[in-house]
Amino acid sequence: MENRDLCEMCYSELPKNTPRCYQCASHFISSNSIGLCPNCLTNSPAFDETFAPFLHHRAIRYLILQLKFHQHYPSARLLGNLMADYLQKTVELPDCIIPVPLHKNRYRERGFNQSIEIARVISQRLNLPLDIHSCIRHRDTAHQVGLTGEERHDNIKNAFSISPTFKAKHVAIIDDVMTTGSTVHELAFALKTAGCHRVQIWVCAKAR
Repeated sequence: MENRDLCEMCYSELPKNTPRCYQCASHFISSNSIGLCPNCLTNSPAFDETFAPFLHHRAIRYLILQLKFHQHYPSARLLGNLMADYLQKTVELPDCIIPVPLHKNRYRERGFNQSIEIARVISQRLNLPLDIHSCIRHRDTAHQVGLTGEERHDNIKNAFSISPTFKAKHVAIIDDVMTTGSTVHELAFALKTAGCHRVQIWVCAKAR
């Protein structure tokens, strides 16, 4: 692909997330499925829509792991550009984008936030304000990996606070991968409690 770190053949082999649930981006097995999944119909999350162009396996999973655990910044550039290519054709642009924040202890331990690195690329490509100050992760939660859905929900509950000066009404939360959606649900809930009207989720990949 032009100006991308992969060729057309490699792009064609990336695991695309289609068809998907409109709200949580869960992958539909049947190509005839549209709309909302059963879980969103019965237990609607705080966010309004999720855009996840890829599934979390094969090359996409490798790119995310290289970025997240090895600080491979070219992966952030590629993932951000792939997302921007997809988003500019499919979304109504928000007032700003907000990367999922890390607690200060986790940030100090890791040295960077992979969601911010991906969001920087998207911000530049789509000419959108990048807000990395209005949302704070004030609880140092345990890692979500290995937890059940209920444990993930309890682990992340009330972990975020929003600046009283925050005024945006339509925002997009940026993250690398979405599994159960507990983290972005909790952040979306905090944003809506602070007065935001519409919250989209933009993630590189949806885990099955």
